[in-house]
Amino acid sequence: MVHERQFREQIVRYGRMLHERGFVAATDGNLSVRLSENRILSTPTCMSKGGMRTSDLVIVDMEGRLVSGKRKVSSEIGMHLLIYRLRPDVKGIVHAHPPTATGFAAAGVALNQPLVCEVVIGLGSIPLAKYGTPGTAELTDALEPLVPGFDAILMSNHGVVAYGTDLEQAYMKMETVEHFARIALVTHQLGHQEPLGPTELEKLVVVRAKYMNGAQTTLDPASGNGHGRKKSAEAEPATELPRRGV
Repeated sequence: MVHERQFREQIVRYGRMLHERGFVAATDGNLSVRLSENRILSTPTCMSKGGMRTSDLVIVDMEGRLVSGKRKVSSEIGMHLLIYRLRPDVKGIVHAHPPTATGFAAAGVALNQPLVCEVVIGLGSIPLAKYGTPGTAELTDALEPLVPGFDAILMSNHGVVAYGTDLEQAYMKMETVEHFARIALVTHQLGHQEPLGPTELEKLVVVRAKYMNGAQTTLDPASGNGHGRKKSAEAEPATELPRRGV
């Protein structure tokens, strides 16, 4: 069983990695871990993610109220609480501003084309949420329809949020989003994209199902159900990028 101190060390480590990779600047971004049903360990407000100590972190309840810690709670804690409420499977969340992916968000362009097989298997589609003022209900209202069906979301004119079964998975998904954004940008610069076709995409959905269910169950990629919805043999091949990954 992972103890609270280990979670604190993880947040400090991944916060430093975000800063070192240029995914955040100044006091941007925030990270959190679900400690229990009603306790969230989170980064505080107004602090560089590259210079945190374990003692700087705060614990809040599911209403966003400070339970323990010397620093103030982030104004964006509501985004984290929304995700934890809607996704009981999620135990870690990372919000950052990786430059290329945030550039797509600022341009109003989702990362939803099936261009790279590993992204289709591991993450699925990366949608674009409409703009909402950070730290307000506008942002959570914009995210709410997307959180159940996706594991990473671009936020218009803002940044990216990614989440997973632990903080490591959330961080890895953030890296995947930025890596894919760089690849997608190159295809735009080259003036041509060659998305995977229906047959190739259908095969990748089967691979995803093997990882999820331990069997070659075909998924309906448009359903957003990342946990093994069966599809009839007579159905047409998948033509849309899957949503949630493995």
